[in-house]
Amino acid sequence: MAGVPLIEKNIPSDGVMCQYGTGSHLVAWEGYTLPAPIRPRIKRFSMPDASVSPSNAPFHVLITGGSSGIGAALALQYARPGTHLTLWGRNAARLEDVAAQVIRRGASAEILSLDLCRTDDALTALRKADDARQIDILILGAGLGDIRPEGALTETAEQVRDISLVNFTTPATLATEMASRMAARKAGRIALIGSVAAFHDLPVATAYSGSKAGLARFSTALHAAMTPHHVSVTLISPGYVDTPMSQRLEGARPFLVSTRRAARMITHAIGQGRAHLLFPWPFTVARFLEMIVPRAIVHRLLRTAEVKQRPVS
Repeated sequence: MAGVPLIEKNIPSDGVMCQYGTGSHLVAWEGYTLPAPIRPRIKRFSMPDASVSPSNAPFHVLITGGSSGIGAALALQYARPGTHLTLWGRNAARLEDVAAQVIRRGASAEILSLDLCRTDDALTALRKADDARQIDILILGAGLGDIRPEGALTETAEQVRDISLVNFTTPATLATEMASRMAARKAGRIALIGSVAAFHDLPVATAYSGSKAGLARFSTALHAAMTPHHVSVTLISPGYVDTPMSQRLEGARPFLVSTRRAARMITHAIGQGRAHLLFPWPFTVARFLEMIVPRAIVHRLLRTAEVKQRPVS
């Protein structure tokens, strides 16, 4: 980034010890510098994406939902010498496996197993993580996907409660806290993993589509609020990605994208400071068509769709 001054981060010159694993993993930070976000336009102070050289990699990336799917793929995409990854998830064994892969790629890692239905606990954990090691990129990737039970008119009340907490309340809470901290530092990136379901009224998944719709509007509004403070907020709206969540669906998954390809697109969008990434492109067309077709017709078509889902294994 020619012509942009460099600022040294307050990092001990003797390195940082890895907080995960049985052995110590030393990351050398001496002389590490990071471009200062001083330009008024997001594209001018973009933090390097995952394709740049390791010496310019982000210092600390925290990913929720890091034990599998898109979150795990993002952890591997960011993993390199000079990067510290904090991975949150529900499954401790899978988190350990992802963290081990991250360390083999030269990064350091730590893990935390927690339930994002407990919003206050997650908020406390985020504050502790940022106080201990300043977070440069926060990726809120955890999510619950469920549809109404077969033969039922709606999801259960308990499903709606849990989906709303994990898909909207907790990520919105964490993003708000982190946005305030990053704005004070005048640097940082936040990404929220939504879904193309946010743009469609899905009768079989009212809580899922509704929670993702709320997250989408929250994300774009937070992007508008944070842009003057040099904090980028990126909404990610994927279609079908080959994750454990989508693998539960019975039937076709059109335009399926691998987690590795999804991670590449997402890290690039975060690096650019984009407000919104929707992929793959056919879902952009579907969104446009639903906007111009009368809603009564759209609802009639959606009610005829048969969707079945295998239980969580």
